[in-house]
Amino acid sequence: MAGERIVVVDDEERMVQLLEKLLSGEGYDVRTAGGAREALGLIAEADCDLVITDVRMHGGDGTSLLRSLQEQGSSAIVILMTAYASVASAVEAMNAGAFHYLTKPFKIDEMLLTVRKALESHSLRREVKTLRAEVEDRYGLGNVIGKSKAMKDVFDKAKRVAKTHSTILIIGKTGTGKELMAKSIHYLSQRSGRPFVAVNCSAIPETLIESELFGHMKGSFTGAVANHKGLFEEAHGGTLFLDEVAEVPLPIQVKLLRVLQEREIRRIGGRENIRIDVRLISATNRDLEERIKESKFREDLYYRLNVIPLRLPELKERTEDIPILVNHFIQKFCKENDLPPKRLTKGALQALLEYEWPGNVRELENAVERAMALCEKDEIEAEDLPRRIFAVRGDGRVLQVGGEVTLDALERRHIESVLRRTGGHQIRASRVLGIDRRTLYRKLVKYGLKPGGREAKAV
Repeated sequence: MAGERIVVVDDEERMVQLLEKLLSGEGYDVRTAGGAREALGLIAEADCDLVITDVRMHGGDGTSLLRSLQEQGSSAIVILMTAYASVASAVEAMNAGAFHYLTKPFKIDEMLLTVRKALESHSLRREVKTLRAEVEDRYGLGNVIGKSKAMKDVFDKAKRVAKTHSTILIIGKTGTGKELMAKSIHYLSQRSGRPFVAVNCSAIPETLIESELFGHMKGSFTGAVANHKGLFEEAHGGTLFLDEVAEVPLPIQVKLLRVLQEREIRRIGGRENIRIDVRLISATNRDLEERIKESKFREDLYYRLNVIPLRLPELKERTEDIPILVNHFIQKFCKENDLPPKRLTKGALQALLEYEWPGNVRELENAVERAMALCEKDEIEAEDLPRRIFAVRGDGRVLQVGGEVTLDALERRHIESVLRRTGGHQIRASRVLGIDRRTLYRKLVKYGLKPGGREAKAV
């Protein structure tokens, strides 16, 4: 911890000199002050990591200095010293936020150990603060990309509801970013410092979902070898995100309704109710009202979950966001793989704009990543995109920038591109194309191509 800045505050010059020599000898950057006002001036000029201050001083006591630092937003940790120790004063100091309370005269080893522990605590606090800022930056609304009116409306509503404790139902097709939106709401809320727990209800077997959500007691069923906390308990104080909530079995829906009504759960095999403080955000890509008509979802639970509905638009409803999203994904992929920047040709971008994106933003991201991985040029062309991007018409032709082209012509161009990238190596090219070498050879003959991708002479 050497090099950390410490401010020593005491109106006894001998004590100041002792601590300055002691701590400087340990490699710390030590500044000294004879009173609270002088100390505040020092810290205002250059923030510090630790303040060691006497409690009783002329011109202000150490506890008042501690409170002043807190009011100013200083992150410094404070150790209080006093020659007039009492249980009451120690309790007051700790309640005020002091890290530790030492009685004069103190042992040198005791002081050094306390300083080390205080600075370790300060370092951990700083690390947690940094990590929390990174998480909030990653999952803030700024990472839900979009400038279209449809997305701006969603952002505005999400910001408003994040400040409440209301239950939210996010409605959107697969790939629209429901979990990312749920995380954004959590990190914008007062619960941001508490857990965000996500569960995909469709991924948990029906026999296990009750135990996963509510927990169980040891011996409550075969295999229950220990007490187990459920996800509601894990999320206490924070947010529980139930993705694909439409897939929750009807018997569990009854228990889920009770949790929302009573704000308490009971583990399987348990005899006591456990109070929980959890904000519930659910998501679905199904029509819950239709599921109610089919008697597959409880109507009373639907109204409990649907306090604040938040609908995420499909990508085809906000095509003006596609260029922004593509640019974001290109930058992300380049950064993750240490690649030079790439750009889309107008033709490739137009092809992306014309596609309907049934898989929404997730499908777009995968398409861009695939093109980035396969394209060796600085520009991504239409032929570098997945073939599904091009809509097949009933007459066997596909829409493409600059007119129409047959599927055969598109396949020929794709084979040429792969051959160029593989240097004419037919085995590598066949692997990239997902066909065997004989099939590739037949296609080379069919399209009159040489291994290098150029037209071949008739044979």
